[in-house]
Amino acid sequence: MKYKLSYVHGHVEVFDETGRFMFSADNHREAMEEIEKRQAAFMLKERDPAA
Repeated sequence: MKYKLSYVHGHVEVFDETGRFMFSADNHREAMEEIEKRQAAFMLKERDPAA
């Protein structure tokens, strides 16, 4: 999945590839960490839907 990061009033807002707001973070590093966490959870769910 692709994401768009936008800097807004001192924080980062993250949107998915369709432009839907996903979450906000205090900075770029935190946004990237959250994206990686969500992608890992998605991959785990894809391998084991019962997880």
